[in-house]
Amino acid sequence: MNRSVMNRVMVGVAGLAVLGMTATSAGAQTDDSPRIVKQKPQLITYESYWAFPPAHWGDVDKDNATANQKVLAPALADGTLVGYGDHENLAPPEGGFTHDNWWKAKSGADVMKLIEAFHKAGGSSSLVSSTQHWSERYLSTYYNWKAGSWKGAYEYRLTYKVRPGVDPDDATLMLSSFYVPLYEKLLADGTIVEYEIDRDLVNSTESAGQFILVFVTPNAEGRDKYNATYNAALYKNALLAPAKASILFDETPHDDWVRVNVTYK
Repeated sequence: MNRSVMNRVMVGVAGLAVLGMTATSAGAQTDDSPRIVKQKPQLITYESYWAFPPAHWGDVDKDNATANQKVLAPALADGTLVGYGDHENLAPPEGGFTHDNWWKAKSGADVMKLIEAFHKAGGSSSLVSSTQHWSERYLSTYYNWKAGSWKGAYEYRLTYKVRPGVDPDDATLMLSSFYVPLYEKLLADGTIVEYEIDRDLVNSTESAGQFILVFVTPNAEGRDKYNATYNAALYKNALLAPAKASILFDETPHDDWVRVNVTYK
């Protein structure tokens, strides 16, 4: 049996272990129990990352609040987008991004419409002071949000590398059985206002891709509430940790904390 097949078998066994917990305890299922969750239509996020010197951060905030809104707000209103926003990295590492802009759409064509619209608009005046720039695309079929706008909210992103030979879609399918019910519970009680389980759309030779957990809290206290709820759910589902270890490189993910202004349709 080659390594790729062995890895797929490993994913399958781990997935059955996690998902099987639902069947074996169906008579006494709780809100924290893993379960098979239904995928939604694809959601594509385009994210444009920038690094700006601190002296220009005020200019970036001004452009996000004015010039960028002239392109993004109409696209949300006419249904091209389902959400958009901007980030300020609260703890940027050396060589990392300080700000980013993003939008979400249900198709690649709609994502491209916005890229072209920004090109035609000529870009924001603050961009000339950027020292770094790159863009990423992410795909999700597990997500939800509350419609509306939040300014000065907080987004947390936990990024894991998927092991070579493991299909990122398999990893997402397996782990969604734990995370989606957890996030839906937090969305319902107002701890978070949005969540998504992403994978990046670019693979590398050292990893099959990335498994990315994203959630937005309306205030700083939301992270502590998330941690408490997550730890309680993890205690009841002891098979999650070995299942994650079988398909993900790192037990400790890269953890981004950013302040965010967001609007969801």
